[in-house]
Amino acid sequence: MAIFLLPSFALIVVFYLLPVLLTLLISFTDMDYSFQWNWVGLKNYVQMISDPIAGKVFNNTLLYVFSTLALFNVGAALVISLITVHIPERVGQGYRALWLLPRITPSTVYALLWLWAVRQDPTALFNWILGFFGMEPVNWLHKHPWPIVILVNGFVGASFGMIIFTAALKSIPADYLRAARVDGASTLQIIRHIELPLIKWPLMFVTAYQTLSLLTSYEYILLVTNGGPGYYTTEVWALYSYHLAFAQYGGIVKFGYGAALATVLVILGLILSIAYWRVFRLKELMVEPKIEV
Repeated sequence: MAIFLLPSFALIVVFYLLPVLLTLLISFTDMDYSFQWNWVGLKNYVQMISDPIAGKVFNNTLLYVFSTLALFNVGAALVISLITVHIPERVGQGYRALWLLPRITPSTVYALLWLWAVRQDPTALFNWILGFFGMEPVNWLHKHPWPIVILVNGFVGASFGMIIFTAALKSIPADYLRAARVDGASTLQIIRHIELPLIKWPLMFVTAYQTLSLLTSYEYILLVTNGGPGYYTTEVWALYSYHLAFAQYGGIVKFGYGAALATVLVILGLILSIAYWRVFRLKELMVEPKIEV
């Protein structure tokens, strides 16, 4: 049977283990556009500790990851799933389909829609809504960049959890819900005492998976704010690594330092994976139930 695992193992080695190893090796060099392997040891990591931008970017990353996770990728996804399974099925399906639109829309088109919606022009969507309350137009990307970044990413991220949670809720045996109704349980009581405990595993899985996904994501931040406005206001760790290695700030390419930042991100991801594994006791949940006779 092991031979059938070889293709998957080969893909993991080629597209994950080898890139991680290569990134680790480059992080010990001062490689630039000349691609010279000049070994500098731990210099890049020592520089990272004293880099004031790295500290700011790290705090930005924590804000971005856990705010988006709590408000949208888990929070909004769970609320949408719970609401849409307790309303008429056709209405619920239509509402869930609307939440899938941001995910299936091309990234650049999606980002341009947001840039149109938050521009300072009075006819822009956000300012048009403010106009109904007699409020002046706002330059949202300059005045409130973080809420926009979280909204842009959250509307995309919520759909993943929504699909997982909805499938889990629909897999709950109908007899449980009928028995609760017969006993006089309200909808809120059913959600609290039956549905939420029974989807514990999907909740933990989505929380762990989406945390790691957000740690490495920067696509929409790059398209909407490019880490700005101002002094690295919305720059996150993965985007900072990209900018140093590929964006050529000031015409200087720092592959070595960018690789060191990426290596730290991999290590942080591994630490969080182990933490989730232990805190959520995922190993216990994965054990097949025993049937005693």
